[in-house]
Formats: sequence, C-alpha cells, structure tokens
Amino acid sequence: MSNRAKLANAIRALAMDAIQIPNSGHPGAPMGMADIAEVLYNDFMKHNPKNPKWVDRDRFVMSNGHGSMLPYSVLHLTGYDLTIDDLKAFRKLHSKTPGHPEYGYTPGIETTTGPLGQGVTNAVGMALAEKILAAQFNKEGHEIVDHKTYVFLGDGCLMEGISHEACSLAGSFGLGKLICFYDDNDISIDGNVDGWFIDDTPKRFEAYNWHVQSVDGHDPEAIKKATEAAIAETDKPSIICCNTVIGKGAPNKEGGHHVHGEALGMEEIEATRENLGWSHVPFDIPDDVYAGWDATEAGKAAESAWNQKFAAYQEKFPEEAAEFERRMAHDLPENWAEYAEKFIKEVNEKAPTQASRISSKMALNGYCKVLPEFLGGSADLTPSNNTFSECSVSINDTHGSTEMNFEGNYISYGVREFGMSAIMNGVTLHGGLLPYGATFLMFSEYARNALRMAALMKIQSIFVYTHDSIGLGEDGPTHQPIEQIPTLRMIPNMTVWRPCDAVETAIAWKVAIERKNGPSCLIFSRQNLAHQNRSDDQIANIDKGGYILKDTDGTPDVIVIATGSEVEIAMEAAEASDKKVRVVSMPSVDAFEAQDDAYKESVLPAAVTARVAVEAAIMDGWWKYVGSKGAVVGMTTFGESAPASELFKYFGITAEKVGEAINEVA
Repeated sequence: MSNRAKLANAIRALAMDAIQIPNSGHPGAPMGMADIAEVLYNDFMKHNPKNPKWVDRDRFVMSNGHGSMLPYSVLHLTGYDLTIDDLKAFRKLHSKTPGHPEYGYTPGIETTTGPLGQGVTNAVGMALAEKILAAQFNKEGHEIVDHKTYVFLGDGCLMEGISHEACSLAGSFGLGKLICFYDDNDISIDGNVDGWFIDDTPKRFEAYNWHVQSVDGHDPEAIKKATEAAIAETDKPSIICCNTVIGKGAPNKEGGHHVHGEALGMEEIEATRENLGWSHVPFDIPDDVYAGWDATEAGKAAESAWNQKFAAYQEKFPEEAAEFERRMAHDLPENWAEYAEKFIKEVNEKAPTQASRISSKMALNGYCKVLPEFLGGSADLTPSNNTFSECSVSINDTHGSTEMNFEGNYISYGVREFGMSAIMNGVTLHGGLLPYGATFLMFSEYARNALRMAALMKIQSIFVYTHDSIGLGEDGPTHQPIEQIPTLRMIPNMTVWRPCDAVETAIAWKVAIERKNGPSCLIFSRQNLAHQNRSDDQIANIDKGGYILKDTDGTPDVIVIATGSEVEIAMEAAEASDKKVRVVSMPSVDAFEAQDDAYKESVLPAAVTARVAVEAAIMDGWWKYVGSKGAVVGMTTFGESAPASELFKYFGITAEKVGEAINEVA
C-alpha cells in the first residue's frame, strides 16, 4: 500500500467508525473523496491548525455538507483542536462534530453547509472578497492578501439552482483562485442520477467561463497535476471533475446509493478494513499516519512568513496596514459613534418627506464616507433599490470592456437574489468587507434560505428590501409583499427594521452596521413617507425598536402601534380622535423584544388593554401586542393592481379605519 493510500484510508476509517456510533450519517462522500482530500491538504492547502483564523489562510468549503466526517477527519489528522473523543461524539448534542458542518462549532470549519449549493456559493463570496481585498490593499512586492478558496461539491450541489447563479457569476468575475473538486460519482439518495441529472457538467462550466478538467478521483498523481493546472489558471475559476466511487473501499456497498446516507454496519466495516488493508481497531491511528498528515509545523512556518511580509508592508504602508487590521478584526472606525450621531442629527434637521428607499440612499451616502468596507449590490434593481451611493464604484459595469474593476465596491449581481444573498454570506465569513445587497421585498422569497443561514451562523450580512407593501401600486399582487414582513420576523436571530421616515431609516442602518452577531433586513417603501417630529429623547429611543412617538396627558385611553408607511396613518388617526391616544412607532419588533421589562412596560403599559396595531401586511403577529380586546388593521388577502392611494383605501388601511378601530376598542 502506498503512503498516500494509507493516509487517505485514515479518512475512510475515521468516517465509517464515527458514523457507526450514532448509526446515522453519510459515509459515501468521505470515503469516495478521501484521495482528493489527501492530495489537497498534503500538497496544496495553506493553513495553520493552531490558528484557524489566520487571515491569509486558504479557505476550504465542504459544499456537500452531508460528508462532514471528511473535514472533521482531516481537521483532526492535520492538528486542529479536534480530538478523537470529538470524532466519537459525532452527531451528539453540543459536540464539535454535528451532522453537517456548522460555523462556530468546529475549529477550521469556514461556513455552515447542509442546504446543497449554498456552500459553493459562499465560496464564490469568499473568493470574491479575496480578490477585492487584494485589489484594495496589495502593493507591488507586498501581496498581503493572497490565498485560494477550495471547494468539494457533489451532484446535489450542481442540481440546486443556486449553483447555476453563483457559478455563472464566478465565471463573469474571473475568480482564478476559486478551485472546485466535483465528486462525480453518479449517485444520490434515490439511486443512480442518470434518471434525473444528465447535464454535461464540463460543457456547462466551460459555458460559464470556467477552466475545466476531468480526472480519476482515486489517482493521486492525476489529482495533483490537475490541481497544479487549476492554480496556474489565474483568469478563470476552476472545476476538476473527479470520477469517483461513492463509499470507496466498502466491498459490498461501494458504488450504490445506500452508502450515501446510511451507516455501513459492523459487518461491512470489518469487511472494509480487510479490503483496505487497514488492520487498526476503531479510532486507532498509527503514529506514522499522524506524522504524514500533521500540518502544524508547516502551518506555523506559513503564518510566520506571512507575518514577516505584513511587517514589511506595515513599515512601508502604515495607514493601509492599520486599516487592513481594523477591517479584518471587524472593528468600526474609532470615530464611528460620534460620526453616526452627528449624521442622524443632520437628517432630523433636514426633515425630508420622501420614500424610505430614498432615505436609505441618504443614509448610505452619509455612512459610506467612513466605511470603506461597504460592499454594496443589487439583484438587477439598483435604480429602484437606491443602493448605489455617492461612494459606490462599480466592479462589473465594464462599459463594454472585458476588465472588471476589483478596486470598486459595488456589484451588479444580475437577477440572482438567492445567489446574491449566499455570496454576501461568503463575503462576510471571509472578513474585511461589510456586504449589503438589495432586491424587492417580494423577492426575498427566492433568497429565504440564505437569510436563514446568515441568522443561523450569526453573521453580519445586511439585506435591503424595497417596495415593501401594497404601496408599490400598479405592479400588482405578484410584486406586493403581504406575508413577507411577518415571516422575516419569525427567523430566529434575524433583526428586521421597517422605518417610518428618514430618521428611523438612518438609525436602522446604524444598528445594522453595528450588529456583529447576526444579519439585518432593512425594509423600505416606494411611496413617500412624511417626516415625524421628535424630541432628542425620542430619537435616542428609536434603536430600542419601539418607542412613544405621540403621547397624551395621563394614562392613554388607547395605544396605537404602527410601522413604516402606516405610522403617519396612525398619527393622523390619533390627531383626529377624541380619545387620549398614544402612538407607538415600532420599526423593529425584535429590537423592542430585546429590551428589559421596565422599558417595554413604559411603552406598552399592561394596564392599557385598548390597543390597535396597523401594518399593511398579514395581521397575525400583532395579536401578541393588542391582545383579545384589541384590533389589528392590516391585510388578510393578496393585493391588487392599482395606484397605491386607491389600494390603501380599498383594503381599509386608512386613518379613518384606524379611527374606527380606536373607537371600537376604547
């Protein structure tokens, strides 16, 4: 047995043994891709197991995340803080080895993969971030940003539509440091894929402007040569189609669909040991195998060399070096708090009446001046989303040229809402850039799983949504979001802001920029919204998510809660009412819920049970605040095609209807 085969077989043995303990998992991919992993990690990967967050490391993404025991095995073998006991705890509660790779659980795991196609799309974002940061920071002879993004992916990733979006865009960008290894084994859970996946994958990727090769995925020398060729191709992303046998080494199950997602069973494991010539008991790895995999010294040396390179850069370009360190540390500029406070004050003094999508651009124009890490974009709706700021420089508006401008900071993603959102997640995970991307709120539906993944990973992607209600008017029910705002609020760890004017918009952006432990959805209107007059104390409370916008003397008779464009409707109804009405603007329900009980009681006192909520969206979520004695003015159906003013009247979302609700509950 060759040394390479022995090292690869260590992956196969660890994978089948760990999966057998819970009798749950996917041994097929780790066993089938073990030879590829051995070549990649032992011949090419630049990483330091003792510092998994070293900024210039190569990134590795297991897009076919069901094969999680492959990266877990490799991380253990190469010297990361992942023990044999951790491998034995595969799929157990709170272990470092969950059933699919989960960002934040395991050192060395770069992103959460499980929903197929999103891993490779995150990787496109990582490679894109590397290319942009290299353009922004590297100087001749001082290349401090210089690493690759490697991806393992399978048939399922390529069947998912998001991979088409992302890989097409990667080809357009010419991401030459993105290298993918396709586990071409013809098997998925239902069996041989010939019945449902007959794409000519090499031709597909050639059409995307990728560098394409095909090799025997069990021939280490062929894999090595193909990887060298992929690295040499710097103008195109690369895919190496590796013909493999799923479950390689299991004599009775390899090549079949059962090995994809079922533990081998003890009898087959013993047969596999004999077939591979692996005589060691479960989880016993010989010293020479550990020595063959160990990357700690090489990793230490690689990072040390980079540190010397960065020190030279720091000496020659001190300002750029300090900025690079700030951005990679995910820190805001030192003057951020003072700058933001001053800007919000200026917005309040201007008191504009305008669509909140315009107010959003005003906020971007203000904040971008101190946030060079902004990486904006839109899914082919830039003029409508108003996301191209005064600081924006397009990366891919080439004006007929074939050259991209990677010193820029704005991306036209094309009509790719899902791809855009998952690419943004990859950019965030890479570090050094703060991405925001926009589309119409209705089309958040196409991107929903990427939003969920951002929330699950607790990463700071900013999703911008405009045309937030029936207020967009004539485009009609296909474009009018009804249930989207409430359902976005239901995603755990997602913060959702729907501001009512320019001041709330500026603060919503500020909160999203400062939030480091999760994503934000910023939701803006197409139609004009009136400025609301406030005191300094009221402005100070906006970031709490809900605050008293209009109050009365003494205890109010009724409280009206509203968001976005409906705040001015609530204010109009309150002014016209003969009741003592408190109006609460609640641009962010989750931010309000995060406040202490004393603050929430001060805004919504339990003693005042007469309450009305008004929002041009599905009503269900508001009953929590108005209770059984309250009323909700909102939507129960889809919209219609007509001017916005007519639609608000037709659906009864008016000051008059809110006034009637006030009289009913008070």
